[in-house]
Amino acid sequence: MIELFFVTCLTASPMQCQDRSLLFTQDVGLMTCMVQGQSQLAEWTRSHPRETIHRWGCRSRGNRIAA
Repeated sequence: MIELFFVTCLTASPMQCQDRSLLFTQDVGLMTCMVQGQSQLAEWTRSHPRETIHRWGCRSRGNRIAA
């Protein structure tokens, strides 16, 4: 399973950040995650207007080393 991981920070308080992730339930590879991840994050941003995405990436679920 592939995980789209990202770090968000509050717009009003940029030093207050949180690690987040979304899982792709279908059998996709890392390249597909990188391509589809952009639209997933755009959708997430629209529903969370008080937060901005600081960084993001894709990895195999359980791999905690940032890419």
